[in-house]
Amino acid sequence: MEPAARQLGILKAVGARMSLFQPHLLAQYLLSAAFFHGAMMTLSLSIASLATGMAVGLLLAVGQEVPLRAVRALVVFYLWLFRGTPVLLQLVFAFNVLPAFGVLLPGFACAVLALGLNEGAYMAEIMRSGIRAVGPGQRLAARALGLEEWRVMRWVVLPQALRIIIPPIGNQFIGMLKLSALVSVIGVQELLLVADQTASGNFRYIETLTAAGLYYLALTTVFMAIQSMIERSFRRRPGARRVVLAAASTQSIR
Repeated sequence: MEPAARQLGILKAVGARMSLFQPHLLAQYLLSAAFFHGAMMTLSLSIASLATGMAVGLLLAVGQEVPLRAVRALVVFYLWLFRGTPVLLQLVFAFNVLPAFGVLLPGFACAVLALGLNEGAYMAEIMRSGIRAVGPGQRLAARALGLEEWRVMRWVVLPQALRIIIPPIGNQFIGMLKLSALVSVIGVQELLLVADQTASGNFRYIETLTAAGLYYLALTTVFMAIQSMIERSFRRRPGARRVVLAAASTQSIR
């Protein structure tokens, strides 16, 4: 009976080890430094890529308003190129092809470059719609008050366009958080790669992927709350008429 009992004990131990879900492992991963570092890497990567995309998108949106046909054609080509090719291809291209031209960038910089340039193609359309949503009458009124063209854009058009584009920018950031998981193919230690590497050692994919999913949900929830606060702050800002008059008085003083 002793060997049978020993075998039964071994089977119970193996069964307990191979149970479908172990809550203590999930808690261990949620509190581990590796997962926290991966989440912070995902967050910093998303913020840097979104900031790059916003800068590129603003330039492209303003370029679409330029009367020069060559500039508009260049903008259309950029949009066609980056919206027509997969972002994964752009990531691999930046990481593997740029060194052939002498451009050596670390994985994080390659990821920000590829994701930011890709995001800029979509941000351009968002910002263009916000700029064009500002009525032409307000621009004419600002010019009648003596404002220069760049001051009209700075003081009249962009403040009102920001109120319009904040919700879609928030959606783009949430999408960027999830899209950043693609950078694992170039070795950036973001959240999903950390979870996959952890699971490859013990095959506990349920706990590791659940922990990664909870981190993603926490990040998106926090940013949605921040986005709501930003939207409320913009609603309390002065209207277009006050902005025009303030800009005109600044112009007359100078």
